Amino acid sequence: MNLKISKPVSWIVTLGRMVLILLLSSWWPTYGQAASPNVVFILADDLGYGELGCYGQTKIRTPHLDRLASQGMRLVQHYSGAPVCAPSRCVLLTGQNLTHAEIRGNRDSGNGRPFPGQWPLTADIVTLAEMFQSQGYATGGFGKWGLGPTDSSGSPIRQGFDRFFGYNCQRNAHSYYPPFLDSDETTVVINERPVAGQRRKPNGEILAEDYRSENYAPDVIMDEALKFLDQNTNRPFFLYLPMVEPHVAMQPKQEWIDQYPLAWDEEFGAYRGENGYLPHPRPRAAYAAMISDLDDHVGKVMAKLDSLGIAENTLIVFTSDNGPTHRGQDQRWHVGGAACDFFDSTAGLKGFKGSCDEGGIRVPCIVKWPGKIQPGTTSSVPSYFADWFPTLCSMVGGQLPNPEQQPMDGIDLKAALLGDQVVDRKEPMMWEFPEYGGYVAIREGNWKALRRGLKSKTPGRWELYDLEVDPAEANNLAGEFPDIVQRLEKAHRQTRKSQPNFPFEFFDR
Repeated sequence: MNLKISKPVSWIVTLGRMVLILLLSSWWPTYGQAASPNVVFILADDLGYGELGCYGQTKIRTPHLDRLASQGMRLVQHYSGAPVCAPSRCVLLTGQNLTHAEIRGNRDSGNGRPFPGQWPLTADIVTLAEMFQSQGYATGGFGKWGLGPTDSSGSPIRQGFDRFFGYNCQRNAHSYYPPFLDSDETTVVINERPVAGQRRKPNGEILAEDYRSENYAPDVIMDEALKFLDQNTNRPFFLYLPMVEPHVAMQPKQEWIDQYPLAWDEEFGAYRGENGYLPHPRPRAAYAAMISDLDDHVGKVMAKLDSLGIAENTLIVFTSDNGPTHRGQDQRWHVGGAACDFFDSTAGLKGFKGSCDEGGIRVPCIVKWPGKIQPGTTSSVPSYFADWFPTLCSMVGGQLPNPEQQPMDGIDLKAALLGDQVVDRKEPMMWEFPEYGGYVAIREGNWKALRRGLKSKTPGRWELYDLEVDPAEANNLAGEFPDIVQRLEKAHRQTRKSQPNFPFEFFDR
């Protein structure tokens, strides 16, 4: 016998379902939306600790990033994975610090191309993007890659990204008007009249427009990133935005330059390329303009999330791959004409990009997680790039790689992001960097041990600083606390693994 539900009964069933949905909506906050948050990870390039308004900058305007900080948390003792681009990104995406990381310097792949791409990640390594893919996330990377050419195991498409658009090779990224950008594993011409990132002009008038062309790459990249958001509103996504600003060469749009005072550049005048990269008639204004342009792009991402109605279920992390660019031969400017002294880019910290001093590796970091992170808060918990893999994996319910094959050097920062000011870290944070003369740095609690010049004939001695009272690293305490130095040195030597593609003779011999 076939039974048919009468209309009154059907109406009662429908009403019951509606009541159940309302109850679930109040008892289970994630009902009707993704159970795990969307994740947007924004990485600036060579942005200093003190170059945002929310980190004390008074000359450069960064309203969108300042608003992001007011909506989330500032991490004031956060460190990059390395003092330069490629290894820092490797630490971020693999969760392994420089004692274990596959990529430990800015070595090119050597494939003979004008833009060869950097040394590739291996097929065996598990990246953060692959972890997100395993959880059903759409994954997109837009910006500067630097971890392997498109025809290698290090291609972003072969390392967990469904979509990539931007600069595969860091050398191509030295120009903001390059000949092409990489789209997945092909290239797209964006400028018929590209501008190379290196040129000097010892004499004659310098005009900013002489170093511009048809399409400004950061805008083209941002358009593709926003398309990715439009296309993935109905599923969880991981959006990785390794932006190129404010890395030199300085080629910002005029609209940003015009917002800054002419008087700034009266002291030294035009930059003629004395420290490499491209000339500029107003180098101080141009450097500020690059950071304002970066800020504007962050604002566009935030606005898109709002317009799509997904901002409340999206975790945003903003940070920088290393500190601001270092000084050049001409002491009036830093490399590429950057005005890092004028802007106090490190906020008084010692050192710049390429060093393991605080100014080279301590970076701004802002995290917004609606409904979880208390707005307008600050965390002083020491943390670094190796922590993001276990942290984000925990947040989305993922599984870490096999610890025997890929041990994690970081910790889960979720407790710190939710307000705990003390987090248990069993192993010190470590950096081992075989370039720029050779560095090793170890941080345990408030203690930081450091050695420099390890690639020279006369390696430096150990230095030791108490960062709680001496963040500027002005008072070397190594002579007073030799036992602490010995303990940290032993921890480093017991932890490190040699990496034949990035030899460090001081330790490998």
